[in-house]
Parts: sequence; C-alpha cells; structure tokens
Amino acid sequence: MDLAWMQEAYRRTRKDGATGVDRQTAAEFAENLDDNLRALLEAAKSGRYQAPPVRRAYIPKADGRRRPIGIPTFADKVLQRAVAMLLEPIYETDFLDCSYGFRPERSAQDALAALWEQMMDIQGGWVLEFDIEGYFDAIKLRELMRMLRQRIRDGVVLRLIGKWLKAGVLEEGRHYRPETGSPQGGVVSPLFSNLYLHEVLDQWFEEIVKPRLYGKGALIRYADDGVLLFEREEDAHRVLAVLHKRFEKYGLKLHPEKTRLVRFQRPRIPPRSSTEGSRAGTFRFLGFTHYWGRTRRGNWAVKRRTAPDRFSRAMVAFKQWCRRNRHRPLREQCRMLSQKLRGHYGYYGIPGNSTALGRFRFEVVRIWRKWLSRRSDRAHIPWARWQRLAARYALPEPRIRPQAVA
Repeated sequence: MDLAWMQEAYRRTRKDGATGVDRQTAAEFAENLDDNLRALLEAAKSGRYQAPPVRRAYIPKADGRRRPIGIPTFADKVLQRAVAMLLEPIYETDFLDCSYGFRPERSAQDALAALWEQMMDIQGGWVLEFDIEGYFDAIKLRELMRMLRQRIRDGVVLRLIGKWLKAGVLEEGRHYRPETGSPQGGVVSPLFSNLYLHEVLDQWFEEIVKPRLYGKGALIRYADDGVLLFEREEDAHRVLAVLHKRFEKYGLKLHPEKTRLVRFQRPRIPPRSSTEGSRAGTFRFLGFTHYWGRTRRGNWAVKRRTAPDRFSRAMVAFKQWCRRNRHRPLREQCRMLSQKLRGHYGYYGIPGNSTALGRFRFEVVRIWRKWLSRRSDRAHIPWARWQRLAARYALPEPRIRPQAVA
C-alpha cells in the first residue's frame, strides 16, 4: 500500500454516499486529496489510526420493518477500499463457484443462470430455500478474526480490521460497541460476509455434505440468500435436520418464515392438461418466482416470473415518484421514468418473463396518467388527448436480454 494505491482506492470509492459521524463529504476530502491520503496511509501503517464509529441509519424493508446499516466516514471508506483491494484477490482463489454475491465479475443474473442449469440437470427434485435472520448483526467477531488469520499474516492489516470491527455504532448521540456483527454498509463488510459463509456453508456443503448424499445436490448462494437443490427427498430432509445446528454453531439463525423445503419435481400429468405446473411447488430466489411451465414445443421447463412482492414494491415506488414529481415538465418526467423502467427491464428482463414486464409497463403508464391528471383542478386528461401525449412521450417497451451462461 503506497500513495498510488490509496489514489486508486479513492477513485473506486463512491462519492455521492451519505456522510459519516464527522459529516465530511467527498468534495471536502478532495480539497487536499494527496495530503489527506498520505496522512491516512501513514496513520494506518504506524498504528495511530483510530477507526471512528459508524453512523447508524435505517432503510425500510418490504415487510414494514427497517434494516439497520452503518455509514463510515469518507476517509474510513477510502481506507477500507484500499484494504479490500488487497484482500479480494487472495480470497477469490478460495471462494467456491456456488457463491455469487459481492464478488467481481459475478452478478445476480449469473446466480439465476446457474440455478436454472442445475434445476434442469436434476429435473427439479427438492429445493431448500433459506434466509439468515439478521445475518450481518449476528456474525461472531472472534470466529471472523480466526478465519482472517488463516490467510493474513500482515499485522497492519489485521490491526486495521480489528479496529473496524470494534469501532462501534453511533446512534442518536449514543456510542455503543456490539459484541457481534459486522456493520452492514461498510466497504469491507461484503468481503467479510462472504468469508464467514464460505466456511459456515460453502465449504461444509461441498466437502462434508455432498459426498454423503444419495443423489445429486447443489448450492447456489447470493450473499445471505440461497437455495440448496437435491435430487432425492431423503437427502433434503437429512440436510435440513442438521442445517439449523450448523448455523447455530457460528451464531447464525435461519429465518423461520423464509426457510422452507419445497417439492419441485417436474410434473407428471398428461400433456395439454396444464400450462403452469400446478402440481409442483414454487419457490422464490433473487426476486423471481420459479415454477414448472410448458415451452412452446409442449415440453416441461423451469420458468421464472417477477415475484409478487417485488412487483408490488416496485409499483409503490413508481406511484410515490409520480405523485412527488407530477409538477415537472412532461419531457423531464418521461426521461426519468424511462431510466427507471430500463433499470427494471435490465434486472427482470429474463427469458420467460415478458408477460410480467408488459403488465408492469402498463401499470406504470396508468399511474403516470393518473397523477398527471391531478396536477390541478383542471388537469384532467381525456383519453384522446392522453393517446397523443403517450405517443409523443413514449416510455420504452420491455426488453428481454439473452439467457446468461453459468
């Protein structure tokens, strides 16, 4: 780590994020950039660096609860980015192919493609979908440091990581230091989360569980959300029986409502009697509902559509945006709505999901017209006029991207 390394870390650090406890912005840090980077580097290497507590903030979740996140100072973000740049190449050689979250050149689409290929290979079988309750706040710090010491010998890096884990949280003027947890929101937190689950789940399943299965098995994990696939029912029940104990050993707990075993075998019913695979279960992963359905040639295949809760959540977000921004010029509204729609298509535009995308665009257009008609008491837009406006300020049509290759 030298000045050039710190400059690259600064370049990779997000500049428009929320400020930490010192309220210093990226622009203020950049006023004396090289001096600030040099001082930050010298303090880290000499041991004088004191990690400030993270500022606690909350973001709403779909179920009405709030997710706690920790916001480091901007200088802390730069230093954490520098350390993450050191550690990522080391751990990328260790991490297994089954994990996809927070890893370079890997995405949610890659995880979905790998899941689809595994499901088609074993023709469904049994699916154990799991979610870890309060994962980032439940990580045992001693266990995490033990895992880190297995691959890291540099005292400077270990000392910095220890300071970040013990820095604590500042919330409503009160500073406290939790005994467990890595604050979600830190630059190095995603790497630590992958390292923790690499030993807790990935290695355990690959080296201990799979050799003892009677049939095929696979794990697909994206951060703390994942699915286990089994060809045979007895394998699924045996793993489910020990999975809780395995997680409890490391201080983790499976979410009781989001962890379930689903029979997902290919339907065995006469042709043309169903097109939705009603006799097979469905499961959700990364915002999609997976189910068995008919192809155009009449064969059974694993299909995916936007999960109802994700669809509803996106609709609420569009409604709020249209209500708050209905006073803007139509051209500007059209441009911003188009950007949001393209972002939605970019994630959910997978083969087989065109119906949900079309319905989503229809609902967005309907909502937009509704709030434009409420700009004033005389702003009602008749249907004929709206057709002309919709043609002039047309929103983008759904786009389906090619199937990713795992």
